[in-house]
Amino acid sequence: MTEAPATITYASVVSRETVRIALTMAALNDLEVQVGDVSNAYITAPVTEKIYTTLGPECGEDKGKLAIIVRALYGLKSSGAAFRKHLGDCRRSLGLHSLPCWP
Repeated sequence: MTEAPATITYASVVSRETVRIALTMAALNDLEVQVGDVSNAYITAPVTEKIYTTLGPECGEDKGKLAIIVRALYGLKSSGAAFRKHLGDCRRSLGLHSLPCWP
């Protein structure tokens, strides 16, 4: 077991007020807004660290064997950061970009 650094265990969530401000700014500046809703999708992201587990009795004849975790499962401390990176990589590969943060 290793301790996960705080930089990969915190996944920020945008507030309702921030979304309203962003939509208002877009409307005032005649910008096109594209949105998407992504939920329950951690498992699509590859893990960012080496993780393994010992299989339990629910795995039948494979009980006691080691299994390597290759996808960001719910419950892993680094899953939020892994999914955020994966989603960003997918967006960039489609040519989509986020607006820079305003100072």
